Amino acid sequence: MRYSELSEIYEDLEQNSSRLKKIDILSEFLKKLKEPDYEIIYLLQGNVFPDYSEKEFGISEKLCIRALEKSSGISKEKIIIEWRKLGDLGLVSEKIINSKKQNTLFSKNLTLKKVIENLKKIPSLEGHGSIDKKLAVISELLTSASGKEAKYLIRTLIGDLRIGVASGTLRDSIVKAIFNPKSMEEKKKYAEIVQSAYDKSTDILLVFEKAKKGIPSLKKIRLTPGHPVKVMLAQKANSIEDGFKRCGRPAVFEYKYDGFRMLINKTEKGDIKIFTRRLDEVTTQFPDVVKYIEEYFPAKSFILDAEAIGYDPKSKKYKPFEAISQRIRRKHNIDRLIKELPIEINAFDILYLNGKSLVDSPFKKRSEILRKLIRPHKYKFRYSKQLITSDEKKAEKFYKEALKDEQEGVMIKNLDAPYKPGSRVGHMLKFKPDENELDLVITGAEYGKGKRVGVFSSFTLSCKDKDNKLVEIGKASTGLKEKEELGLSYSELTKKIKPLITKEHGRKVDVKPKIIVTIIYQNIQRSPNYSSGFALRFPRIIKLREDKGINNIATTNEVGKDYQRHELKIHY
Repeated sequence: MRYSELSEIYEDLEQNSSRLKKIDILSEFLKKLKEPDYEIIYLLQGNVFPDYSEKEFGISEKLCIRALEKSSGISKEKIIIEWRKLGDLGLVSEKIINSKKQNTLFSKNLTLKKVIENLKKIPSLEGHGSIDKKLAVISELLTSASGKEAKYLIRTLIGDLRIGVASGTLRDSIVKAIFNPKSMEEKKKYAEIVQSAYDKSTDILLVFEKAKKGIPSLKKIRLTPGHPVKVMLAQKANSIEDGFKRCGRPAVFEYKYDGFRMLINKTEKGDIKIFTRRLDEVTTQFPDVVKYIEEYFPAKSFILDAEAIGYDPKSKKYKPFEAISQRIRRKHNIDRLIKELPIEINAFDILYLNGKSLVDSPFKKRSEILRKLIRPHKYKFRYSKQLITSDEKKAEKFYKEALKDEQEGVMIKNLDAPYKPGSRVGHMLKFKPDENELDLVITGAEYGKGKRVGVFSSFTLSCKDKDNKLVEIGKASTGLKEKEELGLSYSELTKKIKPLITKEHGRKVDVKPKIIVTIIYQNIQRSPNYSSGFALRFPRIIKLREDKGINNIATTNEVGKDYQRHELKIHY
């Protein structure tokens, strides 16, 4: 298959904002797809690897500009001028390749096989001379590409495909293409089976191949220790009473720790691997956790869901997330970090044990298995603090104890519920003090004045709408520190944002949606000024969430529920 055929699909998807129309386009395309070209399904997600793969292109806009210069003969200065005008390096590539002045007698039709082959090479090009090798691989593709092909090649390389295909849209397209459901009930049933397979495998190609063979084959997909799995996510509870109402009596109450999520795996071969909720492997950053597992969790193979919390090595007092977040991203001086920023692992669920998946078992059984296996050791590895009760007063007392122990609040869980990888479920809730909080992504920034000249002092915040598109919800200019030693500062956030700038207009810039922050706010209002339809009143940035990705940010549905809750408080 030629890459131009896929580029036409990209174009159709980009030009049609309706999710239903996208599903129609994709399902027709998938119906015609032949087995040798199945890897296209990764490209529809802007990649050539499954989600669990650690491989990344790691290609900067700067390198793409050099590749465009090499393949087109247009100077990088002119390319940069066009980039500033259009704000999209993909559109720049299309324009330049369409009007290139370099002789292209040696260009040829670009095949899908060649694109995938070259893109797969890129992560393996490391060490001395790797930049030139990557440049050659990209330039080879651009030299053979049409303008439209170049647009989507460049967007794929920089992780900004812009076709609006979220995993849910791709899932529903697979359902329509293969099973062609005749009713909403059938559609829901097939979508749940496909989603379950995807959440367990984190490999959309595997799901597509199994779906082609039928439902029985799809249902055979199991969890595999060593491959990251999407974690189960909680909804919010408005009160302890609300928690009981939604999770039943008795319910499980556990500490909601102020740390970061860890999925700890031990493979059938005995290798221990640690993943974040973003599916990033961080085993090398946490040799202390590997040691804890070897000492305090005697099992042949498993997948544990846990929370890592930090503490002061001298006072043994627990620290908030932002104090230890650097443990995730630092890959050097690990021994020093372990001493300066030690962590304690609190395991709260087990998904797999000794060759058997436990996700369909009730939480009560999973919890009992976990607690029997762990040899608890404070400040190293133990199970989460737990209370099972039907008594609201006991639950309230437990909640206050969690806050006194400097944790965020409590989790409330249904005793009989299964583990649903990747789902935000109603049978697991989080209840925290009545502080309005959301995780949002920064999509823009503005340079400051006076003492903040040269750094960004205002940040545009966005959430996701029902179609997984980013929509603006407000701007935040407070909550950060003036000095880096005091915490997350304006200068630190500025350093992180600058490499992600896609367009500049005066003092304002547009930013690639990569930086996730936790914000608190006074309340939510309806607003025509932001594309979400809502506005945050007095938002403050309180945390940088490097353990979270774009899929973890708040949705307009969640924002709408918070808005309604605030309105009820005002009126009642």
